[in-house]
Amino acid sequence: MVILQDSFACVILHGKVVGERTGISKYMPVEKRSGGQMKKPVLYIVIPCYNEQEVLPITSKMFLAKLMELIEAGKIDEESRILYVNDGSKDDTWKLIVELSRQNEHYIGISQSRNRGHQNALLAGLMEAKDKCDVTISIDCDGQDDINAMDDMLEEYRNGCEIVYGVRSRRDTDTWFKRTTAQGFYRILNYLAGDVKIVYNHADYRLVSSRALAAFADFKEVNLFLRGMFPLVGFKSTCVYYERHERIAGETHYPLSKMLSLAFDGITSLSSKPIRMIVLLGIFISLISFIGVIWSVAVRLLGFSVDGWASIISIICFIGGIQLLCIGVVGEYIGKIYMEVKARPRYIISERTAMTHDKEEESCEEAK
Repeated sequence: MVILQDSFACVILHGKVVGERTGISKYMPVEKRSGGQMKKPVLYIVIPCYNEQEVLPITSKMFLAKLMELIEAGKIDEESRILYVNDGSKDDTWKLIVELSRQNEHYIGISQSRNRGHQNALLAGLMEAKDKCDVTISIDCDGQDDINAMDDMLEEYRNGCEIVYGVRSRRDTDTWFKRTTAQGFYRILNYLAGDVKIVYNHADYRLVSSRALAAFADFKEVNLFLRGMFPLVGFKSTCVYYERHERIAGETHYPLSKMLSLAFDGITSLSSKPIRMIVLLGIFISLISFIGVIWSVAVRLLGFSVDGWASIISIICFIGGIQLLCIGVVGEYIGKIYMEVKARPRYIISERTAMTHDKEEESCEEAK
């Protein structure tokens, strides 16, 4: 009998286990059954936080209650944890996370050395968790996403899905402007993304197995747009639908400027079609210009030309605007190439709750 797991082969002969390293891919699915029973997966709920001192005391209780409910129902292992990622918060968010970890072992946390943005914080949490659990669920700290959708996500995971996307069933809580622009963004992104389709109305509430995370770890780009990158990983996936609520407390950290920046990053990170569209636009304008040249020469030869500056100024402004727009788009891609070539760290973890506890214990011992 041979059991394959984590690039090792355990050969059981006459009741003895002989281990031998193999060339098995790290993406090989881990055996989920033991003795005919479904193994309880270890779940890590990954929650990025930035200046969440107002909402954290409220939602932390909700997340813990949900985790304990899943453990008592036998859906996940007792070693499951809630992993908070402090994204360089300026308030007392990290102090609250450390205090929570003291109160209950199911709370753990890591802190980034500085604020790097939501996507980098989420990536840091996922990479921290991938070797410690069987499955992760990422969710925002504000309590807007329905935590009861986790049950359906875990059910889909047991049915063989490696990635389960949490998708909003409707956007009634959004303003008309946000709802309209979001729908337009997803349509444009799906058109530009090509073969890989972005999940409509999906943000960053998703279940990802450790197998999928092992594959995702090979994606080394610095410019992150996770909701567009996970579909590139492949594997079996599905969607779970839920209703999104109003933010429980605090203020949103995603104003219009950040949403527009994220949207533009998503388009330029996933597709080179804008560059091709510039080429096509250049060809089209060149054809129009060539026709205009022929027309102006013909009018001149026929003696019908009329001196005028309005038409000339209009054409110059139009062409100049198009050129500046095209240069801007090309410049955005060059900027991304510049960032990728430098290959700077996407996140730096400065503290962990376990490290903080050890330091406090050492200080107490020294005081004694």
